[in-house]
Amino acid sequence: MPVVVVESPAKAKTINKYLGDDFTVLASYGHVRDLPPKDGSVDPDQDFEMLWEVGNDSKKHVKAIADALKTDDKLILATDPDREGEAISWHLQEALTKRRAIKKSTEVSRVVFNAITKTAVTEAMKNPRQVDEPLVEAYLARRALDYLVGFKLSPVLWRKLPGARSAGRVQSVCLRLIVEREMEIEAFNPREYWSVRAVLETPRGQTFEARLTTLGGKKLDRYDLDNQAAATMAVQAVSSRALSVASVEAKPSTRNPSAPFMTSTLQQEASRKFGFGARQTMNAAQRLYEAGHITYMRTDGIDMAPEAVAAARDAIKDRYGADYLPSSPRIYKNKAKNAQEAHECIRPTDMSKDPASLRVSEADQKKLYDLIWKRTIASQMEAARLERTTVGISSDDDQVVLRATGQVVMFDGFMKVYEEGRDDDAGSDEDRRLPQISQGDKLGKVGRAMAEEHARLTTDGKALMSDDGAVLGQQHFTQPPPRYTEATLVKKMEELGIGRPSTYASVITTIQDREYVRKDKNRLFPEDKGRIVTIFLLNFFRKYVGYEFTAELEEELDEISAGDLNYKAVLAKFWRDFSAAIAETSELRITEVLDKLDEALAPQLYPPREDGTDPRQCPLCGEGSLHLKTSRTGGFVGCSRYPECRYTRPIGGDADAQAGDKVLGYDEGEAVTLRSGRFGPYVQKGEATEENKKPPRASLPKGWSADAMDLEKALTLLSLPREIGPHPEDGNMISANFGRFGPYVMHTAADAEKPTYANLRDPNDVFEIGMNRAVELLAEKRSRGPGRGRTAVAPLKELGEYPDRGGAVNVMEGRYGPYVKWEKVNATIPKDVKPEDVTMEMAIELIVEREAKGGKKKPARKKAAKK
Repeated sequence: MPVVVVESPAKAKTINKYLGDDFTVLASYGHVRDLPPKDGSVDPDQDFEMLWEVGNDSKKHVKAIADALKTDDKLILATDPDREGEAISWHLQEALTKRRAIKKSTEVSRVVFNAITKTAVTEAMKNPRQVDEPLVEAYLARRALDYLVGFKLSPVLWRKLPGARSAGRVQSVCLRLIVEREMEIEAFNPREYWSVRAVLETPRGQTFEARLTTLGGKKLDRYDLDNQAAATMAVQAVSSRALSVASVEAKPSTRNPSAPFMTSTLQQEASRKFGFGARQTMNAAQRLYEAGHITYMRTDGIDMAPEAVAAARDAIKDRYGADYLPSSPRIYKNKAKNAQEAHECIRPTDMSKDPASLRVSEADQKKLYDLIWKRTIASQMEAARLERTTVGISSDDDQVVLRATGQVVMFDGFMKVYEEGRDDDAGSDEDRRLPQISQGDKLGKVGRAMAEEHARLTTDGKALMSDDGAVLGQQHFTQPPPRYTEATLVKKMEELGIGRPSTYASVITTIQDREYVRKDKNRLFPEDKGRIVTIFLLNFFRKYVGYEFTAELEEELDEISAGDLNYKAVLAKFWRDFSAAIAETSELRITEVLDKLDEALAPQLYPPREDGTDPRQCPLCGEGSLHLKTSRTGGFVGCSRYPECRYTRPIGGDADAQAGDKVLGYDEGEAVTLRSGRFGPYVQKGEATEENKKPPRASLPKGWSADAMDLEKALTLLSLPREIGPHPEDGNMISANFGRFGPYVMHTAADAEKPTYANLRDPNDVFEIGMNRAVELLAEKRSRGPGRGRTAVAPLKELGEYPDRGGAVNVMEGRYGPYVKWEKVNATIPKDVKPEDVTMEMAIELIVEREAKGGKKKPARKKAAKK
């Protein structure tokens, strides 16, 4: 039987169902071979020779394929239809040839299909070809470039910036985007402006809202009302004049549907609508693809196969009627510059299968399929027809002019099924409906209508209301650019031509795993470590984190895949300049590097102070000078008088009011300060000296805000442990405190060698718990008996036995978050994946990744028997 090889066992199972018993379908379980993670795996001096190695986990899978070829001399490589898939097929062919499983008589062919359906698979089998050499060369060039940057630049980072973990060709450029956006936000100076609105009433008793656009006969620009006094005059001018409708202009317009999904737009929309991270989206899409529900999910293409367009049009006519079907199909053109990426869009394989009829148990897959189905159907539907109305309102003397805008949906068209989400946009006035208004209508002002909104606004900022309550002036401030979400970051990378759809998810995940970036409420914040790495690269390797350079390199890789460029020539040109930059920077001392970074960061680190004093003067001791320093956790600003003065602050944020540097007051003549350390904010009394090397300090408990700290709270923390009182049985003291694992009560019984610790749920209990409750908790802890302090924890979700390898796979709750457990391997679940959404396939992927990083210890070597 011919041997068919695909990447995953799930895909193999689906394809085997379509091909039947005449074929042997096996899985390669990924890339099969990779460059060993050591220096010299790519040798520029030997014409960029690359040393490939079959991974330990892949050896048994390669052997299974080789064994299958012993009984049949035909190999069909059916890996994914993209650059990575082509590379896997090439690796398999090379590895099997090397172990002589492929002989001269062996017939080797390559087939590709964009969807795992019976039609697509059987049609692909009729059209075999050979492995595409230009695509493989583009992969080799990309892999060599990534290796050379990672293995040559990362050691420079380790030596010059303690705590820095790695650099990457695309990863570092992506990090630069996030860091530069944060610096824009910090440098932003808000500008005040005011708006004036009025609630007006038509002769028919209907109300609507209008905005002031002209005052004193002059059209208002955004900043013309720039203070409260100007806004007060404007509110008075509107409220004191009679108003009427000067013009009503209605314009018909149409809105066309968005194109079907490609990889980047799917990631963006899943982030907007569901808060999915890029990796979470791709994991769910991978499962849907392998189960045959959608077409291939890594693509730059937006066109649809003719038969899919016809099926979509049939579904539209059956479900929504002929009014929603355009007279001719909509055509979307691919944006991809090379054929390799120009696959079909991401769409359902069966248009008649709506989300309600899809049989999948995973919530992420259901949501994503619903999104893909709706977007695909909507892309072939009739345009929405709208009527946009603009109403001009003026006073009799034309000194005051207001405007109201709104729209009416005359025909919903594609909007009946789907509307694209928005980034950082809460909508506009044009989305409102307006009542029936005619030119010449006299308009009244509605008192009390603004009262509730006025009360709400005054809690956030300033607001002015006219005496009759109908006109409202509202204070605004210009806003800095928003921090990136994963969706907007992917969009920006796509605009700049950085990376490719298949790399976005892994790049964004990597910079978070490296602790260069953290995600909070779906926004990406740079950590100090990420900041200082970016500033280092911008100062010493600016060219290689340049947006244009990275995009041009991507274009060259596209030209290689099209067969128009020699990949070794591209590597040689890159290496010539890059190796020179590495050699030059390697000669620098750490102090030279820090001095240059300190100078580059000076505007952000040491902004001018309001009192005119030296911004570099230490605010704690008043004698030392502030300088940039590094540690294993990243960069920070510290005093030059260390260790006499231990003032520090993170490199980001307010230079004068940063948690970690604030003097809260004095106790017994010593300063009590709030500081920021490696494990978060803490309070300390006094300074470290030769006589007192460890002054009293205490970390802020969970739930305590650094902004709310004062002297009283700090002294309360520093007074810990708190003595609750003597135990009623033996008289030994019971105390409460905070430890590594949170708040606790502690008591050493008279007949015990070691103390007993009982955890407290609420941090406030440390200060409030009484004797009765403390004794009860300690008795409960002791009742478990010695050695049973920690009872077995029940899994959050049981996934079943590991296929082929055995052993239970479970989702567990850990101290640092949920994780997948199999035997002795513990694999952390990504932050953007919910524990209940983890599938066996996802768990296996995480376990394999963890094993590759050294998550499973090798068995001890057995000693030879004595002779």
